[in-house]
Amino acid sequence: MALSESSRNALLPGYLYAAPAAAASPFAAAGGGVGGRAVAAPSAAVAGGPAVWARAPSEPGRRIEMYTPAFYAACTAGGIASCGLTHMTVTPLDLVKCNMQIDPAKYKSISSGFGVLLKEQGPKGFFRGWVPTLLGYSAQGACKFGFYEFFKKYYSDIAGPEYAAKYKTLIYLAGSASAEVIADIALCPMEAVKVRVQTQPGFARGLSDGLPKFVKSEGYTGLYKGIVPLWGRQIPYTMMKFASFEMVVEMIYKYAIPAPKSECSKNLQLGVSFAGGYIAGVFCAIVSHPADNLVSFLNNAKGATVGDVSCEEDWSSGAIYSWAPVAYCDDWYPHWSPMGYL
Repeated sequence: MALSESSRNALLPGYLYAAPAAAASPFAAAGGGVGGRAVAAPSAAVAGGPAVWARAPSEPGRRIEMYTPAFYAACTAGGIASCGLTHMTVTPLDLVKCNMQIDPAKYKSISSGFGVLLKEQGPKGFFRGWVPTLLGYSAQGACKFGFYEFFKKYYSDIAGPEYAAKYKTLIYLAGSASAEVIADIALCPMEAVKVRVQTQPGFARGLSDGLPKFVKSEGYTGLYKGIVPLWGRQIPYTMMKFASFEMVVEMIYKYAIPAPKSECSKNLQLGVSFAGGYIAGVFCAIVSHPADNLVSFLNNAKGATVGDVSCEEDWSSGAIYSWAPVAYCDDWYPHWSPMGYL
């Protein structure tokens, strides 16, 4: 079935099915190119393929072809910066959150939690576990963003132009879920060590001594005992993040900004992206919060299993908040408050 130009522009991702060289350039029709700048059409040698060219942000004269090794390298670098560095920055809040999940009687709120940490561990205690946080989430971000772009293209190619446009949200969801499965395998060992270091002050000072102690205590397989609840936390989180981000940004440009995106300044586009990311982050935290509690519980307690939560924990105590119906939201604020930023 033939597609109109507007249908082509609605494809997800739209640049997978570029018009031939003889046809009108989709960039000229869009009037903006990439980031509001004009982009030269591909040369005749590659005009027959689905290639599109984007300017590298650090080198205005250089161009990166989509879905080449250079493109995936850029996605990997972006994932490291957007996940590893940001998670490390909010380590103090994450530390309070984990302790509120493990010991709610002692860490009753964010403010009192910071007070307890300051009194018992001093200012340095606020960044306990920052090394496994940085390494773990850097690896996760690299896999998440790189494989997300890979699976978006893969599923769009399978669906074809018509169905890719019609079911674009499903492609976002499938691509993000597939990428997160791989990303969490990279994250899980560092997450296990991070939680143990943060919730048991006497266990280790950080990654260098915490990882050997963890392995000696529970073996290498123990590093992955939390992989299932980690998938339960991160896969819905990532699916919600990418899908809701795209929808929120689209709605902002449609209803709140009178000018098309191509005519907006770079600062305005960045502000819209940040707003969309923060709103999406709040939604992410809501759907991932229950499994987040379970991840903290399993990685804190030696030899703990998922069955211990359902069989041994007293639901009314709120020890595992997400499994206690009345106390479900008691510690969700420190979980979602950094999520929009991340």
